[in-house]
Amino acid sequence: MVKPILAAAAAIALIAAVGGCNGRAAAHAIDYTVTVESVGMQRQYLIHEPASDPGAKRPAVLVFHGGGGTADYMAAKTGFDSLSDAAGFVAVYPVGYDKSWNDGRGADTAAGAKNIDDIGFVSMIIDRIVADNAVDPGRVYATGLSNGAMFTEDLGCRLSGKIAAIAAVAGPMPTADASVCTPTHPMSVLEIHGTTDPIVPYDGGVVRVTSGRRGPGTSPVLSVDATQQLWRDKNACGPVTTSVLPNTADDGTTVTTTVASCANGSRVELYSIADGGHTWPDGPQYLPVAIVGKVSHQFDASDVIWHFFAGD
Repeated sequence: MVKPILAAAAAIALIAAVGGCNGRAAAHAIDYTVTVESVGMQRQYLIHEPASDPGAKRPAVLVFHGGGGTADYMAAKTGFDSLSDAAGFVAVYPVGYDKSWNDGRGADTAAGAKNIDDIGFVSMIIDRIVADNAVDPGRVYATGLSNGAMFTEDLGCRLSGKIAAIAAVAGPMPTADASVCTPTHPMSVLEIHGTTDPIVPYDGGVVRVTSGRRGPGTSPVLSVDATQQLWRDKNACGPVTTSVLPNTADDGTTVTTTVASCANGSRVELYSIADGGHTWPDGPQYLPVAIVGKVSHQFDASDVIWHFFAGD
């Protein structure tokens, strides 16, 4: 996500109770912060637990902010907390190093420039929520926006033993990750991307605003179509079915979906948003259209992502 979002994101106070280091805030807390030590660094993640007693192990969705964004912003603006309450999953919002993730693009991100072990950090989070939050280890999912989406793609490649499915919004596979992408099982993958995204080009290439170089990057990403094909190849998918969503909002965007059924019941899907920008569908127009492009209101990205994870 581009840097001007920082001022708005910093103003959002979302956590109702802040936990102490390495523990939960209180027995009945709904929102809290957990601090852990990862490779000698103090790292944090936010948790929203649904109010209902789980009764059994429950799913978890890890939501990764964009470059220059915050975990608080994602919790406030994506609606995953409300979905968590309705569906009974745990929503987890990890906090990136210097508001960024090491997604494989090297110095294009602040975390990549410092070679931060974000894979290890996420692996630790998953172990903790399985142990402490009644999470089913077979139903841990990851999604993200922009730099967070590219990192989610990398997680699908490198941490598939702990992640069941991924969904990337405005973030194709970094080219550097493609040749070393070795998931251990067929993994369902959903991508959502606007065709006129001015930050992360739909047709691939370098990212035009980065957290590490404070300007255009040098390490490219694959095109959306090439990323889809990569995952279809990894998952031994069958033919692709294409359809157009009904127009439900007069916002200048239209949505085409492609769906492929793959090995072991996995799926690879794309929501391609014609004239959509570098935005979260049905989220806020956080910066002017001239800077980030249009927000599509043809569908709610968070709702689509959760139902994709749930296999609906």
